[in-house]
Amino acid sequence: MASTATAYSPPIRRDPFSISTDHANGHVSDPNSTPSTPHTPYSPHSDFAAISIRAFLLGLTLGLSIFLTLFLAFNGNPLWRLPFFLSALSLFHFLEYQVTALYNPTVATISAFLLSQNGRAYNIAHSLAFLECFARYTIFSPLHLKLEERLLSSAPEPFRSTETKPGLPFHQIWLTLGFAMLLLGQITRTTAMAKAGSNFNHTVQMKKRHGHVLVTDGIYAWLRHPSYFGFFWWGLGTQVVLGNAVCLLGYAIVLWRFFRHRIREEEILLVKFFGEDYVEYRKKTGSGLPLIR
Repeated sequence: MASTATAYSPPIRRDPFSISTDHANGHVSDPNSTPSTPHTPYSPHSDFAAISIRAFLLGLTLGLSIFLTLFLAFNGNPLWRLPFFLSALSLFHFLEYQVTALYNPTVATISAFLLSQNGRAYNIAHSLAFLECFARYTIFSPLHLKLEERLLSSAPEPFRSTETKPGLPFHQIWLTLGFAMLLLGQITRTTAMAKAGSNFNHTVQMKKRHGHVLVTDGIYAWLRHPSYFGFFWWGLGTQVVLGNAVCLLGYAIVLWRFFRHRIREEEILLVKFFGEDYVEYRKKTGSGLPLIR
C-alpha cells in the first residue's frame, strides 16, 4: 500500500502573557462582527492559556489577601487595609473579565481583565495608595495619633470616643462609609456591564457596529453612564477604607477629569449613532458624577 508523508511542522506556542495581535485593546478588530448574547457559543481562541493563568493568579491573590486581611484585623493591626485593597483590586479585575465572558463573550480576551490596558498612571496611582497607607500606620503613626487627639478634643460630643483607643467611633463611621462606597461602585459597574451585554465595550467605539442598540432601561434608566459612576465611587471608596487623605484627593481629581473628558467625547459619538433618541435620553438621566451632568 502506498503512503504519503508530509513534513513535520512543530506546533506554534504563544507566550501566555502576551496579547494576540488580532485584537485591538482586547476587542475584535472587525467593527462589523456579529454581536454576542449571553447564549452565544464561546469560540476557542489562542488566548485561553493567558486567560487561565491570569484568572488563577487573581484568584490566588484574592484568597491570600482575604486571609491576611482577617488575620491582621483580628490581631488589631491597622495594616489589614493593605491586603484588603489588594483583594478589592483582584476581585474588580476578575469581574471585568468574568462579566464580559458571560454577556459579551466574543470580546472576552485577556485585555478584558484590564490589568495592563489602563496605562502606567493607573499602576502608579495604586502604588502610591499602598505607600501612603503603609506610611500612615507605621512611620507617621505617632504623629497621626497626636493630631487626631487634638482634633477629637474639639469635635462635637458624638464623635468623641469613650474607648481606650482615641477616635474609634469616627473610624467606624469612616470605614463604614468607605465600604459602602466601594460596594455600591462595584455592584453598579458589574450590573451595568451585564445589562448592556454586547453593547458594552471597554473602549470608545468610533463607528456604530451592527447590532449596537441604545440601552435605556434597568440601571440605565437611572444613570446615563453607570459603569463610570461605579468605577469613580469604587476608586474613592478604596481610599476612604485605606485612610488615605492625599490619595483620596488625588483619585478624586484625576478620575473626575478623566470621566468628564471621556463622557464628553463619547456622547458626541452617541449622538451621531442614535440622533434625537440619545438627546432625549440624555435630558432624562444624569451621570451620577459630581458636577458632570
